[in-house]
Amino acid sequence: MRRDAFLKSMLAMAAAGTLPLSARAGANLKMMIPANPGGGWDTTGRALGKALLDAKLADSVQYENKGGAAGVIGLAQFVNASKGDPNALMITGAVMLGGIITGKPVISLEKATPIARITSEFNVFVVPADSPFKTMKDVVAQMQKDPASVKWGGGSRGSTEHICACMLATKTGVDPKKVNYVAFRGGGEATAAILGGNVSVGGSGYSEFAEYITAGKMRPIGVTSEKRLPDLPNVPTLKEQGFDVVLGNWRAVYAAPDITPQQRDALTDLVVKATKSKSWTESLEKNGWTPSVLTGKAFADFVDNEFSSLRGIMHLAGMV
Repeated sequence: MRRDAFLKSMLAMAAAGTLPLSARAGANLKMMIPANPGGGWDTTGRALGKALLDAKLADSVQYENKGGAAGVIGLAQFVNASKGDPNALMITGAVMLGGIITGKPVISLEKATPIARITSEFNVFVVPADSPFKTMKDVVAQMQKDPASVKWGGGSRGSTEHICACMLATKTGVDPKKVNYVAFRGGGEATAAILGGNVSVGGSGYSEFAEYITAGKMRPIGVTSEKRLPDLPNVPTLKEQGFDVVLGNWRAVYAAPDITPQQRDALTDLVVKATKSKSWTESLEKNGWTPSVLTGKAFADFVDNEFSSLRGIMHLAGMV
């Protein structure tokens, strides 16, 4: 191809938005956030978008929120609307796996293209400030007496906090099918239920409860990490309290179906570079996220293993 013809071809591709990311000075990215505004996925997606812009890795980032069914509704829209689009990204995580396992949707995560896991956020379990429960041992003791009397509150059915409650029941001789779990559509509803004493124990990432813990309106009684969280150095892990329950609420980035290997690699490079930026580091510190970047085959294998592990737990709990 002659040089002038080649340049015309490249200009036409750029105008159509089909030029490979690696061949462009920047990218006009579209970010699907399969959740309502204000929650963990929304915060993660917008923080990543800001990091991409601040590091000049993208020219623009457009966000679309599509909540419902643990992210499965947004997933279906993303897969159907963005096939072959090298500029489309979607935020996902452990919660979506639970939604797929319980809902058995026609479109599953395997239809999209895995890019990278970027964070892990461990669950914090809290009680209202005036709760009679002082420790997780108090909660477990009551659950062993009468499982229905302990009302757990959190995100969607099959969320990490739901699974953690069921894991805790299994480890302490309680039938996980009897766990009294109340699912809420968003963090705001769950927070209101905890503050109002409408649930006994609430679970979520630290960032969603931070202001209420600081204000003394909620009391944290356990975290699901291997080690204590830097933001909650005085709150013991469940393992420290004698309960072998460890589970991280990881978050990740996927790309559209049917993109080329070169386009996948270019997107992976963009995301990894963004996670090394000052903007992203500030977001990690602000939200109490644990950096846990994983890409390529290792990430794909991780997701497969997570599906297998969650299916086993959720089957025992009667969620499947």
